[in-house]
Amino acid sequence: MPFFGELFASEILKKPVLDPKGEELGRVKDLVIIKGEPLPKVSALIIERKKGMLRLPWSDLNIFNKRIISANVYSEVLQPYEFNEEDLLLVRDILDKQIVDANGVKVVRVNDVKLEGLNTEAVLIAVDVGMRGILRRLGVERGGEDLMKLFKKHLSYNLISWNYIQPLEPKLTTISLTVPRQMVSELHPADIAEIISQVSHKEGASFFKGLDVETAAEALSELQPETQVEIISEMEPDKAADILEEMPPDEAADVLSDLPVDKAKEILESIEKEEAEDIQELMSHEDDTAGGVMTNEFIAYSPEITVREAIEKFRKDAEEVETVYYLYIVDIDEKLLGVISLRELLLAPLDTKLSDIMETKLKTVTPDTDENEVAEIISKYNLVALPVVDTEGFMLGIVTIDDVLDRILPPAAKRKRRKV
Repeated sequence: MPFFGELFASEILKKPVLDPKGEELGRVKDLVIIKGEPLPKVSALIIERKKGMLRLPWSDLNIFNKRIISANVYSEVLQPYEFNEEDLLLVRDILDKQIVDANGVKVVRVNDVKLEGLNTEAVLIAVDVGMRGILRRLGVERGGEDLMKLFKKHLSYNLISWNYIQPLEPKLTTISLTVPRQMVSELHPADIAEIISQVSHKEGASFFKGLDVETAAEALSELQPETQVEIISEMEPDKAADILEEMPPDEAADVLSDLPVDKAKEILESIEKEEAEDIQELMSHEDDTAGGVMTNEFIAYSPEITVREAIEKFRKDAEEVETVYYLYIVDIDEKLLGVISLRELLLAPLDTKLSDIMETKLKTVTPDTDENEVAEIISKYNLVALPVVDTEGFMLGIVTIDDVLDRILPPAAKRKRRKV
């Protein structure tokens, strides 16, 4: 069956379909799409006429191009068609749906679909997400080009190859938010969060579930609290626990604090005991205090080890800690003795003991210190992290400058931790 060149779906919609005698069978209403190799292909045309819909199989077409569409059969042999959810239809399920433009890191709308001949088939090769697609569907694409020429500008094509599009749902009933997983993992977590925030809750949740655990954890940290709650609340406890375990304990505590108590407890029970205890400890502190802002992830060493030993240990330990600015020196009971910046560590002679180079004039706060006071101390002394100790000087955690900035310039919905 000859199909020469290429065309857009909008160029054949409502176009008459002729039988072998040149009589009109009806007009193109939609196209049925099925999986193909290497690209999806048209398996049938849905023809609209006064008495209802007919299904015209691709094999019964004689000519298919933007000028003429004709069949090699008569209407008597065609089967009536009733719309159902099992078919993937180009107009109903693809046009006007949302997809991810991975290059522009944004959600865009499908304005048209480009088809091309491959052997004897018509395959989907790209979607048009630009102004051309809109103008083409309105029938004024040529007029749009002429208008742009008056301003000495070009009406550009904005196509996304079908190679970058993957169905979101197994039944192929929607392509909303479809992009190869390897491309998603290369996006910045903030960009992934932005994409999720631009679409419906159902689409965002489906997109999030398709992320690997590490990427999901990073993206979750960037989402607004209400979106975090919606996504995590619908996940199985074990899956949610895996994601939260990948997050820094203070961020995991923030997420759990916003969940219903029963759901938070259920997830905590699925988290490894040691990590769950760290998270619960953070959740026990009041909001707007050093304890409510701090993280209990930090690196602390004995004062007796050498710089060489510290560097070797640091190479391994730093892999498990999100933010490292200083080494904290503690005694056997974890009482804070001093601090060493990474710069001082790297410049010191390798055989020097940490006790000989540590700074002992420390600025510290307690868990109950107001967060504004914490911010003032960090600002006044040009610190990038501030130790949090109990009343006896035992190390509990650190408040980083990032944590302070999050409080000074909070997201639209400020977090409030709740005890669980």
